[in-house]
This record gives sequence, C-alpha cells and structure tokens, in this order.
Amino acid sequence: MSSIVFIGGGNMASCIIGGMIAQGFSAANIVVSEPGAESRQRLEESYGIKTTADNRAAAKQAELIVLAVKPQIMNEVVQELADCLGHNPAVVSIAAGIPLTSLQNWLGDDVAIIRAMPNTPAMVLCGATGLFANSLVTTEQQTQVEKVFDAVGYTCWVDNEAQIDAVIAVSGSGPAYFFRIMEIMQQVGQELGLPPQVAGDLSLKTALGAARMATESSANPTQLRQQVTSPGGTTEAALQTFEDQGLEDTFRKAMNSALTRAEQMSTDFGSAFK
Repeated sequence: MSSIVFIGGGNMASCIIGGMIAQGFSAANIVVSEPGAESRQRLEESYGIKTTADNRAAAKQAELIVLAVKPQIMNEVVQELADCLGHNPAVVSIAAGIPLTSLQNWLGDDVAIIRAMPNTPAMVLCGATGLFANSLVTTEQQTQVEKVFDAVGYTCWVDNEAQIDAVIAVSGSGPAYFFRIMEIMQQVGQELGLPPQVAGDLSLKTALGAARMATESSANPTQLRQQVTSPGGTTEAALQTFEDQGLEDTFRKAMNSALTRAEQMSTDFGSAFK
C-alpha cells in the first residue's frame, strides 16, 4: 500500500512533494494521480515517484490522500473517490473555500478529513500551513499530516474550522501583502533617485533580513521595531507618517476583507453543492 497519494499534480502538489523528498520521504511511497501526460512525466523525472491517471486506483492504495485540485472541480473529483475509501485513509483538502460539510457530503460522514491551508512560500520550503481536522482523524494521522507539511515550512493546528478562514487572511493571502509592500518600496526608491536594480535589491534584501531577524531573534516584532527606531531619527519620521496615514487601520480592513471573502466562498461552495 502506498503511504501518500496526491490527487492532482500542479504547482502546490509539486512543491510539497519536493519538500517531502528533501526531508527524507521515500519516493517509492508517493503516488500522484494527474490527467496530464506531460505533468506526470515531469513529476516522475523530477522526484522519482510513481504517477497514474487513475484517481480511483490511486486512492484505493493510499493511507493518506491529498486533494490538490482546483476548487471548481473538487466536487466531481471527490465524489468519484467516495466508494474507494473503505480502508479508512485520511483525506486532506488544500482547497480554499470548500467547507468540511461539503467534503463530508461528498465523501461520507465516516471519513477522516483534514482541511489544510498552505501558502505559496511552500514552493521555497518556507511555507506556513494551518490545519483543522474533523473528529475522526486519529493522532497518528495528524502526526503524518504534520510531517508532510513540515517538509515545506511551518505548520499549526487550529481549534475550529472558522479559524481556517482567519489563517487564509493572515498567511494564505499574506505573501501578497508583503509583495505589494516590496513593489511600493522599489517604486519609491526609484523616485528618490536610485537605479531600478539597486532599489529592487535593497527592498528585497531588507525584507528578507527583517524576516530573518524576526524569526531568529528572541525579541518580538514590537521590540525589534523599537530597537531600530531612534528618537528624532529617520525611522521614527517614517513610522510616524505610517501612523498618521492610518496604516494599522488599513491593514485591519484589508485582512478583514480577506476573511469576509473566505467566509463567502465557503458559503457559496456549500450552497452550490448541497
């Protein structure tokens, strides 16, 4: 029996598999079911894993199934698998917006299901993934799922499904917030007279350095900010402008907008496939 089967072999599945292989998972225990012949060939050549185009056959030999298909086709794909789960594998969905109730309706109320919300930095093994399990998921299955997503970064479990929407607002959409800040810093740096390459490199390296400091330091972000903000200095002037322009309120509104949209997506999917 194969330990882990991915249904769908797109970018996120590929990066998770790459992380797993790098962390010592056996390629012999990973199978990807993917309809595209070119994608199957790429996955086989890149990672030495097995591939197939038969979702049902793959699911029947899985201890853990990772659903890595687009939300729009999840209903069709999942219902095809419903009668292939008699051996009680855990099923992990990485699709945003599809609630547990829909997955249970499609798969059955007796299936162990985990919702996972990874983010795109998983592609460089620096991801952040929030996880929520239904009551049928065993401790052993939780540990197995943690190991999969630990291979591409940080993982955490949340206490209820509603918090998955909060995870989306913080880390799921979060990389784009930082990319936008980098864009602005690069643009303004050029306006201040720096060459485009220099403005870009300074902005990106500063973001990387700040993230590493926040990650590796025993100080929290508030303390780190205070440490680099000299009274009457340039940093204080910049930060005061942020405060005067309502930066915190803007971020709060933006992240609540992401949360509201995530909740609406769950409602829409739940209503559409009752």
